[in-house]
Amino acid sequence: MKKTLLIVDDELSIRLLLEHFLGEEYNVVTTEDGMKAFNWLEKGNHTDLILADLEMPVLDGFELLLKLRSNKITETIPCMVVTGKAKTDNYMKSFRLGASDFLQKPFTPEEIKSRIEIILKEKAL
Repeated sequence: MKKTLLIVDDELSIRLLLEHFLGEEYNVVTTEDGMKAFNWLEKGNHTDLILADLEMPVLDGFELLLKLRSNKITETIPCMVVTGKAKTDNYMKSFRLGASDFLQKPFTPEEIKSRIEIILKEKAL
């Protein structure tokens, strides 16, 4: 059975690109902001991994991480930050808020696939 990935990014091109790269191996669900993603999860939908941008309208990636980690239903879902923002403070802040990984755009399909595989294997242990 395929694992499910929830991609949260306000850029349609990134959502489509990731869906294309990952759609054969995974069930891919996409939303354009953190609030829509969180609401989707609260409705009882399941994901094995969230890939979230930092800069989004309504609820940004940092706020999404805070909501995920403070909710019993979503606190253990791994979350990879995928962003165009420079590492600096964003890198450490993402990990402090509970991110499993941090990937800076642009990235290669092989890089993101490898990182997803690692996170999912660790989750299964």
